[in-house]
Amino acid sequence: MNRNSLCKPLLFPLLAGLTAVLLAGCNSDSTPVNETAPTTPVAAAPKNVIFFLGDGMGMTTMTAARIYAVGEDGDLTVDTLPESAFVKTYSNDAQVTDSAPSMAAYMTGVKMNNEVISMSANTVAVDPVADANGNKLGNNCGASNGTAVPTLLEQAKTQGMATGVVTTTRVTHATPAATYAHICHRDLENDIAAASVPGGAGFNAALGTGLDVMLGGGSQFFVPVAAGGKRSDGRNLIDESKARNATYVSNVTELNAIDASKTTRLLGLFSSSHMSYDLDRDPAKEPSLAEMATKAMDVLAKNSKGYFLMVEGGRIDHALHETTAKKALHDMVAFDNAIKAVLAKARIADPDLKNTLIVVTADHDHTLVLNGYAKRTGKTTAANAGVLGVVKNYVTGAVDKDLDGAPYPIIGFGNGENRTQGNRSSMASLDDSVTSANTYHQEAVVRVAVGSETHGGTDVFLGAIGKGAENFTGTIDNTKVFSLVKTASGL
Repeated sequence: MNRNSLCKPLLFPLLAGLTAVLLAGCNSDSTPVNETAPTTPVAAAPKNVIFFLGDGMGMTTMTAARIYAVGEDGDLTVDTLPESAFVKTYSNDAQVTDSAPSMAAYMTGVKMNNEVISMSANTVAVDPVADANGNKLGNNCGASNGTAVPTLLEQAKTQGMATGVVTTTRVTHATPAATYAHICHRDLENDIAAASVPGGAGFNAALGTGLDVMLGGGSQFFVPVAAGGKRSDGRNLIDESKARNATYVSNVTELNAIDASKTTRLLGLFSSSHMSYDLDRDPAKEPSLAEMATKAMDVLAKNSKGYFLMVEGGRIDHALHETTAKKALHDMVAFDNAIKAVLAKARIADPDLKNTLIVVTADHDHTLVLNGYAKRTGKTTAANAGVLGVVKNYVTGAVDKDLDGAPYPIIGFGNGENRTQGNRSSMASLDDSVTSANTYHQEAVVRVAVGSETHGGTDVFLGAIGKGAENFTGTIDNTKVFSLVKTASGL
């Protein structure tokens, strides 16, 4: 009797147990049968989203930073991301956006007016008025001026995920604020700070129990005037946060001492205003962006449902406004180092990034340009100005000169504070030692007020890796980035 004959209808009653054994033999020899099924479902892997925002990180800034750090033929970490796209950044009312509506478009999928933080498209940006202490921090938005639009971070919180915000700017600045606050004007930083503190007046209830991690600068908006801050309501939001189970740190030593396994919520404010430029940072006092981001991951990773983490390299933008290119490029490299560190840590728990999406992009461009037909410079070192130097002819190596007979720097700006008035012959002695100095302000075509170089309207780069990254392709609007992240993360 061959085994297949056992598959025919049985002619005689058999014991139930024997029948089960015989029927098992009806399967082919190449397909073994699992004799026992799992008794409990396997828990779904946590889905993590890490959204990197290089504030002001336009394409030319990226290129210049690459040359600055690793030379023309080198690669930064951001250059190695396998998926890429170009992003349109215009706002609802302007060809050239500011950080508030651009980041808000990424976080909400809605185009809004310049200076507006995560509100509906009809919201009007109304300048703050003087508060009781004379600071322009008084809310003048009006009672019927738009409505709040849910952010990705809030939606993650609703799904039970952990959430974090890490930045080198004030945590109440436009980019971080767009993830967790809703207000008509980005300068209302006292109100924005209050939105992050559970239980207090002005708290954003959509955050549930509050942000799990918030690291950056800006303590002045968390403490009252009497304590050296700018709050006119007398509240100390740091104390309120600690009362709500937040662990507070204010320097790198305290941050390093944090035991993530025992930390429920983490608040770190490392400066009164923005954190230092990375070029000027004292590593014994202020943590790097990489240190903050990886510590945030340690705290957030305890959540079995995953997390949403936003990491901003915010001071790239500030140095570009100053037209201090060396500071901007150095901060861009620090931002790239954070991407590298986060990628390495993410791969420890999720080696193939099957459940982790990492997106890197910028909110807008600036007016930085690379001038002339400069010979290759290689990376910048103590002995080589590199891309920060003056233009040298790629054939002869001699210093190139303009029609006034003066050298000119490789990096320039479309507008900025340093424009020679009249003939540039007075700049005949310009050389690498001048243009590569830490505080040198590169020359501009159009002269504007000190620190007032403007954003640019050019599309920005987006790189992605991990879960759903293959969908980031082509030229897309910044609002489309929102829906791609939302879909990939299941929010």
